[in-house]
Amino acid sequence: MKRFWILLMALLVLSAGMAATAAAAEKIEIKIAGMKPEGEPETLGMYKFGEILGKLSGGKYDVKVFPNSQLGKENAYIANTRRGTIQMCATGTQTSALFPAMAMLETPMLFESLDHARRAMNGKTFELINKGFPEKSGLRTLNAFPLGFRHFYSKKPLKSMADLKGLKMRVPNIPLYVNFARECGISGQPMPFAEVPAALDQGVIDGGDSPFADIVALKMYEITPNITLSGHILVIHSLYINEEFYRGLPEQDRQWFDQAAKESADHVWELIADLEKNAVKTIAEGGGKISEPTPEFRAAMVEAGKRSWKLFYDSVPNAKEILDSAEEYK
Repeated sequence: MKRFWILLMALLVLSAGMAATAAAAEKIEIKIAGMKPEGEPETLGMYKFGEILGKLSGGKYDVKVFPNSQLGKENAYIANTRRGTIQMCATGTQTSALFPAMAMLETPMLFESLDHARRAMNGKTFELINKGFPEKSGLRTLNAFPLGFRHFYSKKPLKSMADLKGLKMRVPNIPLYVNFARECGISGQPMPFAEVPAALDQGVIDGGDSPFADIVALKMYEITPNITLSGHILVIHSLYINEEFYRGLPEQDRQWFDQAAKESADHVWELIADLEKNAVKTIAEGGGKISEPTPEFRAAMVEAGKRSWKLFYDSVPNAKEILDSAEEYK
């Protein structure tokens, strides 16, 4: 009898070990690449996606996050995601090089608030921007989340469009951004963001524009104390997945990926809303002078934004439908 129980226990231990081995073998690793450092909203969103997907799938999917360009710069890891070398990545309008409509995620003067943008990105506007994108690029856009509105920082106060005329302002080397600056009368100076503090010290530029996260991180308000809450462009990033990989997933698994993407984006929208409120306080306590554009100033910027939309009409067949759709979510 004793022998029987010993044999039974041995069989139970063996079967448990085999089950654990099988479970480990079934676990699928998902690599997701990003450009932002640890602690940035994009990176936090990637980790949140992995956490949620792991829970939804019961541990079937193990998401490995590679922030701070660990898997190469944007162009490289986007290309590797298209090839399927890695399964996922996070990026912004860099994908407009593959599909021009993706640039419309950051249309100047399109969104009045985070709530307005969130409704549009959770609705028809997002769908219209992505129409035809998977077929063209080999990628699928799983969500859209903000990194924050871009605001002007400058050495002198900005009270009207006249104050922008001829001002030497740093702009990202992106055609849409450069064009919008030109429409505002700004002398746009394309340069990497890392060069901005030195350029300000040397008088090469008079200011620039960035989301609050960058303004606070580099304490731009100590060099350029005038922060104008222009909110002229909302920087939007997304999680992308290799289309062939996504299509090859079982239906239930696709639902898990979709749900994890939605919930992780919701998490980032809330993070940014809190960051925007806290940043205003931080800047004011640090000696920065925060101002809201007058209604006349904002109206003039809206018109400048609309003039810059010509780039979309020339390159995106359904541009008007996209812009009209965003208007409906105000």
